[in-house]
Amino acid sequence: MNAIPFFKMSGSGNDFIVIDNRAAAIDETVLVDLIKGACRRKLSVGADGLILVENSESVDFKWRFFNSDGSVAEMCGNGARCAARYAYLNRIAGREMAFETLAGVVEARVDGQRVKIKMTAPSDLAPAVTLDLHSGPVQVSSVNTGVPHVVVAVADIEQAPVEAMGREIRNHAHFAPAGTNVNFVCPQKDGTIAIRTYERGVEGETLACGTGSVAAAIIGAQTTGLGSPVDMLTRSGEVLRIYFELANGEYVNVYLEGDARVIYTGELWEEAWRP
Repeated sequence: MNAIPFFKMSGSGNDFIVIDNRAAAIDETVLVDLIKGACRRKLSVGADGLILVENSESVDFKWRFFNSDGSVAEMCGNGARCAARYAYLNRIAGREMAFETLAGVVEARVDGQRVKIKMTAPSDLAPAVTLDLHSGPVQVSSVNTGVPHVVVAVADIEQAPVEAMGREIRNHAHFAPAGTNVNFVCPQKDGTIAIRTYERGVEGETLACGTGSVAAAIIGAQTTGLGSPVDMLTRSGEVLRIYFELANGEYVNVYLEGDARVIYTGELWEEAWRP
């Protein structure tokens, strides 16, 4: 393949490589190698995930989203916000748009660097789940916000066992075979909710997680009566704002809002991603 034009973008600390693949220029036989290679930090561009923007027959465009390990993810909130701004900047869509994901059609509005997206409706809400871990039983909550998430309340966000417990819960038999993402949350004095996330597919902590922040807000509303909007303080220091309504016992009109920055543009040479 020739050098591939791309945008490097960040959504509140989640970083992505975004590529216009509407002409189907990417060779599918090397796609996984390209994703894993390009997302390597220090050896290549480096990113939490890679997004392909492609043609849609029904809405403005569709995407394919991949974690840095090459696996497919149904949805990524921060990635969706970056994809929306990318589409607007490249005249693929207007300021208000809709695009296809494996989790359903996502609606978005771009306002400068800030992007607000309408999430698919949360499902599989389980506010009290007991897991047997190596350290003993732990009560958590879980919900699917496009991808599966677990939420764990902690007393000190700085001491949260993100890597060790996050990895154990991510691979727990209760969530097999797909596994889950794991979020640790703690209310702050300023009214925000601090959050740290162990992301499936990245297999480590990321600086922000959009679907995880939505999951934490919904769980907070269900278990402690949090009202909309909820401000989630991510590890990057950026705040993600979550909006929702409760109707007939279900959470509807769920929105995620935050920044989506262009870091730089460039061309990805083959030597940057080849093993």
